[in-house]
Amino acid sequence: MTDAVDPARLRELGDFLRSRRNRLRPADVGLPPGARRRTPGLRREEVATLAAISPTYLAFLEQGRDARPSRQVLDALAGALRLSAAERAHLHELVHLAAPPVVPPGGESLPPAVADLVDRLDPCPAYVTGRRWDVLAANRAARALWTDWLLLAPEARNMLWWMFTDPAARMVFVEWEQEASALLARFRSAAARHPGDPGFEELTARLKAASPEVRAWWPRHDIAPLSSGTKRLRHPLLGELELRHVVLLTADDVEQKLVAFLAADADQARIAELIAAG
Repeated sequence: MTDAVDPARLRELGDFLRSRRNRLRPADVGLPPGARRRTPGLRREEVATLAAISPTYLAFLEQGRDARPSRQVLDALAGALRLSAAERAHLHELVHLAAPPVVPPGGESLPPAVADLVDRLDPCPAYVTGRRWDVLAANRAARALWTDWLLLAPEARNMLWWMFTDPAARMVFVEWEQEASALLARFRSAAARHPGDPGFEELTARLKAASPEVRAWWPRHDIAPLSSGTKRLRHPLLGELELRHVVLLTADDVEQKLVAFLAADADQARIAELIAAG
């Protein structure tokens, strides 16, 4: 829950709630039409009942008072008002400055256009990771410099699992400890956005069981944001490479991260030759 909400956003919240209440009809939510309705849409009491909150509290929200509703209350209102996913996110952003994380009901899927873009970035290495850093796509250059995730078992196609359990990762990253600790800190930040998510809990438990570094570093509670920068890699044929990278979030799912790399011109040409020969 936020400590203070800007008055302008509170007024916008009130206007937004009233507009969405006014656009609904009783039949839209399974209520009888009734007689002599003075409101163009649902009555405030009807929405409050559907959302399991008090009419007085809803009145405070619609009047722009500093009620600071919780995410649970906002989700209840989103359901009562039949809001779309975009409208629900907007509701949360008005109060909490950020939409709540969206957890897909099943496994993650990558839009075909994004996967196609990753392939077209060759010979610039690129890959996409999901909300738990599962590798969802990787082009030939990335697979040549990191590892070929397509050849791994599905449960092993994860950046953290590879980083902490595959000895090859310590050879690939010149600064392995720095990279590994930063990755774990970013993963912890993501896990905090998904409390109770069984996927995060299961992966965390697996990592702790398999890696002494994870067991030692997890109690530090280090967190880190996503960021662009440079990485130093080691390849058996190409030697050491320094690559600049950017991290882009996809519009369809902001938990999916496209990471694209660029080496110096001479090294980029050698990467192109490597994948052409492979």
